[in-house]
Amino acid sequence: MHTHDDAAATHDNDRVFERAAELFGILSTPMRLRILSALCDKEKSVSELLAEIDTTQPNLSQHLNLLYRAGVLAKRKEGTQVIYRVQSARAVNLCRSVCTQIAIELDDPPSVPVSQRLVPPTMP
Repeated sequence: MHTHDDAAATHDNDRVFERAAELFGILSTPMRLRILSALCDKEKSVSELLAEIDTTQPNLSQHLNLLYRAGVLAKRKEGTQVIYRVQSARAVNLCRSVCTQIAIELDDPPSVPVSQRLVPPTMP
């Protein structure tokens, strides 16, 4: 028999999984990962980001706004420039950890045992 506490715990777990899925969804595009990578060491203006990331200004702005609304980035105005910076260091650390692991797996596949891989080995 399920108790009220069991139902509450299930509801809490559901909320955790839903919020985690939302965050992974926000971080699920290569463009947003590029933006986070570009901002992980210092804040930058939109024009600085455009010089570093190969995309259009409207596309970049769309991704920046989504990351801002999600609380991953913060922004401020400086004259006519909008300056973005990382708001959520934990989100950046999560992305950095995953991307570093995948880079190791792609660079030297035999060095990573199958049980420790994040992505399956690519087919020849």
